[in-house]
Amino acid sequence: MENGQVTSRDGTRIGFQRQGRGPGLVLVQGAMGTAYNFNDLARALSAHFTVYTPDRRGRGMSPKNYSSEHTIARDVQDLEALLAEAGTGYVFGLSSGAVITLEAARTLPRITRAAVYEPPFYPRGISHDGIRRLNTDIENGRLAAALAGSLRTSGTAPALLQGLPKFAARLLAGAVLAIDGRKPGPAPKLRDMLPGIRYDFNVVGGMDGKMATFRSVDKPMLLLSGTRSPAFLRQSIRELAGVLPQATHIEFDGLDHGGSWNNGRPEVVAAALRKFFVEGEQRVGQQGGEAQVGRA
Repeated sequence: MENGQVTSRDGTRIGFQRQGRGPGLVLVQGAMGTAYNFNDLARALSAHFTVYTPDRRGRGMSPKNYSSEHTIARDVQDLEALLAEAGTGYVFGLSSGAVITLEAARTLPRITRAAVYEPPFYPRGISHDGIRRLNTDIENGRLAAALAGSLRTSGTAPALLQGLPKFAARLLAGAVLAIDGRKPGPAPKLRDMLPGIRYDFNVVGGMDGKMATFRSVDKPMLLLSGTRSPAFLRQSIRELAGVLPQATHIEFDGLDHGGSWNNGRPEVVAAALRKFFVEGEQRVGQQGGEAQVGRA
């Protein structure tokens, strides 16, 4: 494995890890994670692909102070620079990274085939008040409140946390931060990751209610989800399958929203990604271009 960096259009340097051999494949992380969380997935893919795993802006190898002027277009430009470096049109995105991947597939001709794992679209819309409170908590250093608020606003809070009064949820979140901060090893610490989630909520909030815009994505798309994920994510992936003209949907039994992470079942996700992207390589070789993927 080796490290590198690219420079996005606005001058932001995006750091990445690279490993493997074969056609390039870029992995786009979701909230509260870095390239580290995709280590096992990247390793499982590296026998067939040269895998590029970036730290998205605002975290790890890609430091960038958050600005309220940020939009998803910047994230797409970061991905565009990575795709150019990798010399590829293949990309996989998780959660908020999946939303970035969808927007990139819509706007970047370079992308020829893409896979997404549970992009968060909300049937009744995400709470924009919740996003504003979260941003204020982070700006004022109230990280326990920010952690509790991020889980509640995203709809991914455990049932226990979701049902607690706000003050109790903050106490619990503070205890979680303290315990996490004492854990040994290379895993990113929650306290260090929290400031960067403003980018994730910017992406998700900015694309709220805009799923229909992806009807123009005219390339093969693989949609992945897990049976243990929150109901709204499972519903949104099915709705997205009905929007995209060329979509295959696979639901993994027993996997949750972190199914592609180190502590999930990344080898299962990797097998589906290999089949999808290797199929793309084979069709390019046989036909000189992409062919439509049938709907599952």
